[in-house]
Amino acid sequence: MGDLVIEIEDLVVRYGRGKAAVTAVAGLSLAVAQGSVTAVLGPNGAGKTTTMETCEGYRRPTRGRVSVLGLDPVSDRRALMPRVGVMLQEGGAWSGARAVEMLRHVARLHANPLDVDLLVQRLDLAGCGRTPYRRLSGGEKQRLALAMALVGRPELVILDEPTAGLDPHARRATWELVEELRRDGVSLVLTTHHMEEAERLADQVYVIDRGRVIAAGSPSELTSRGAANTLRFRGPMGLDLRSLLAALPDGSGVREPAPGSYLILGKIDPHLLATVTAWCAAHGVLADDLAVERHTLEDVFLELTGRELRP
Repeated sequence: MGDLVIEIEDLVVRYGRGKAAVTAVAGLSLAVAQGSVTAVLGPNGAGKTTTMETCEGYRRPTRGRVSVLGLDPVSDRRALMPRVGVMLQEGGAWSGARAVEMLRHVARLHANPLDVDLLVQRLDLAGCGRTPYRRLSGGEKQRLALAMALVGRPELVILDEPTAGLDPHARRATWELVEELRRDGVSLVLTTHHMEEAERLADQVYVIDRGRVIAAGSPSELTSRGAANTLRFRGPMGLDLRSLLAALPDGSGVREPAPGSYLILGKIDPHLLATVTAWCAAHGVLADDLAVERHTLEDVFLELTGRELRP
């Protein structure tokens, strides 16, 4: 993690004019560190794609500053194109072009491309190599789009829903490839609807809604905020909760939300876990199904936006 490869300050993007104007991005600021994976999460219409398109030079900001690799993505687009790999959500290939033919064409546009045959093998494109783009399945189009974004050895890669429509095997393979690129020093930005993807891959997460950043931090930072982690176990009905609470650290809480089902709230750490098991042993209680339930990134998203993150 080093210098910033993307800097966005107070970005505003509006479509249309006058009373009919629609604000897609409303004062958004974010930064992407070199050699990192940054995930941008948000419900549909939050402004994710517009923000990425502004970084790619496809949209001109109404207001604010956008810097990509130290350059302006609109006025310096020609200089940026060889250095930035972009995976579009849809399109990017001619409908009649064969998959590998299209990839080889893109490779020839770069001075030092990756080995196309190795990339085809890695992304499992060999079986559809001679198939016209329009006849590819959704997953095959996604894998081809990823290959086209990577073949030029970019310094920065922007991925819009990189694993949408992929089966679990292809999704895992894509994750492994992203992790390899990060280890090689490539900076990556991805938008995704898969929370597990963001939690596994991202060094930094931005949650945006209605064109603004409403939360930012590493996955662990975000999931440690808000609701505390919980410890659950089952036992006999009607345990002495006052006695159990007295044994726990200050700030803890105990509830029996259903007969024989117990919930402990607070800072769940090894000390608290040992305290609970010791109390149960001292009172002759066999704690069944003892489990720590941690706050997930999806929990955070629902609390912040009140909406599920769906494609």
